[in-house]
Amino acid sequence: MTDQTASAFYQVYEVFSQRSAGSPMVHQFSLLAPNEDMALLLAKENFFRREPCTNLWVVRRDHIRMTDEDERLMFQRMDKVYRETKGYGEVRRQWRKYISEEEER
Repeated sequence: MTDQTASAFYQVYEVFSQRSAGSPMVHQFSLLAPNEDMALLLAKENFFRREPCTNLWVVRRDHIRMTDEDERLMFQRMDKVYRETKGYGEVRRQWRKYISEEEER
C-alpha cells in the first residue's frame, strides 16, 4: 500500500472518555483507523487496559469544527466585566464620594 492510498484509507479519529457517570468527557488520544467501528474497537483495546471508564467516544477529526482566527478575535473583544464581582467592593467608596461631591454643591 503506498502512502497516498494509505492516507485515503485511514482516517484520524479523536478518542474521548468519561471516567464515571456525570463526569466530563476528556480527550485521551488520536488514532488512525479505516472506519468508525474499527476506531472504537482500537480505542477500547488501547484505553480499557489503562483505566476504567463508563463511556467512550470516537470522532473523526475532520468532523470537528474549530473556531477560525476571526471568531477567536470576536471572543476576545467581548467585554464582560459586568459579570465579575471584583468591582462591587468599590461601590461603597464610590457612593460616599458621590454623596460628598453632591453635598459640596
